Amino acid sequence: MGFVGRKPTNAPLTSDDIPNGIIGAADLASGISGLITWQSVQTTGFTAVAGRGYPCNTTSAAFTVTLPATPSVGDTIILLDYAGTFATNNITLGANSNKINGVVANKLLTTNREATTLVYVDATQGWVASSGVNEGTAPSLTLVPYSVDFLVVAGGGGSSGGNALMGGSGGGGGGGMRTSTQTVSVGTVITVTVGDGGAGTASATPASNGSDSSISGSGLTTITSAGGGFGGHQGQGTAAGSGGAAGGGAWSGSGAGTGNTPSTNPSQGANGGNNNGSDVGGGGGGGGGASGGTGGNSVATNTGGAGGAGTASSITGSSVTYAGGGAGGSQATGGGINATGGSGGGGNGTLIGTATSGTANLGGGGGGVGQGTGGSGGKGVVILSIPTASYSSTSTGSPTVTTSGSNTILQFNGSGSYTA
Repeated sequence: MGFVGRKPTNAPLTSDDIPNGIIGAADLASGISGLITWQSVQTTGFTAVAGRGYPCNTTSAAFTVTLPATPSVGDTIILLDYAGTFATNNITLGANSNKINGVVANKLLTTNREATTLVYVDATQGWVASSGVNEGTAPSLTLVPYSVDFLVVAGGGGSSGGNALMGGSGGGGGGGMRTSTQTVSVGTVITVTVGDGGAGTASATPASNGSDSSISGSGLTTITSAGGGFGGHQGQGTAAGSGGAAGGGAWSGSGAGTGNTPSTNPSQGANGGNNNGSDVGGGGGGGGGASGGTGGNSVATNTGGAGGAGTASSITGSSVTYAGGGAGGSQATGGGINATGGSGGGGNGTLIGTATSGTANLGGGGGGVGQGTGGSGGKGVVILSIPTASYSSTSTGSPTVTTSGSNTILQFNGSGSYTA
């Protein structure tokens, strides 16, 4: 049987207490499961407390109601449209890293005179809308679009082989490098393609350009970065490869390629370096627009040109340089020294043997060689930076998942997808 009169505030409530009518304002304010105490009209953003109801007035502006960070099963919150303005100025429900109707994503209340009851059920479904007014039995919880930052780096170009009679080969160009920030709708499948590096080759056989990297999806602007151009060799009689960043040319008959091919704005990469009149190759260009460096020209001391510098990005939370160009090969019999690949994974040039390949998942170009086999280009990479509050955790292709501040970072070292 319940208490007669006012029950002590530190005594637990029992099932007998409610019929006796002894629950007061202090009991309601404690957030007892299933009981609601109504608050004053809210006009700006706030963090909701379980066991309370909030009239929300968005006449002046939309605002966010952040749900509790550590809810318990049975916690209940009611929100209602005080002035009939939710359709014009929406209420955003801030998920606060928990699920709402089974998805970790912010949601919108968008119907005039809507009233929504939210109950926390478990970690699998999170907050569930248990009832609603002016929306039948299922209130409108519209998923909120959110912004995603993208970094797209293509595969670097390979370098052709060199021989003592025909001179060193040019360095491969770094992969094209592009960035984008786009708004995605929840449920959008973002397809990620990561390009391979171009193959390096022996002797005077032409090498290969790197392969393109890209992101695409419904409602998104497709972003494609072009593979780096291959480094040339004198014996080919043709220019080095053009591409995101271009390959370097070689002596007598193999000019440098053209970077930023196809043209993008901002530029996705730089030109390759040229031969300077001796039996050595020019350096490949670096990727990434204005800060990506043109490949160095070969020098008179029979030394190949340095690779063009790549471009730095802090999308992962720390600065990393991508898409450096490979260095040109130095003349094996002329007293030259090995040239240096560009920052961002460009391979070094070599006198004799096999040149250094570009670094995988930085999109570096392969290094050239005086006599032997040119280096291969490094594989590209695609990186997404997603607000952690909106991160769905649904992906294919096994991306590396890290966090930086309030964002979750997905690094795709191979092709795959992310579902927003």
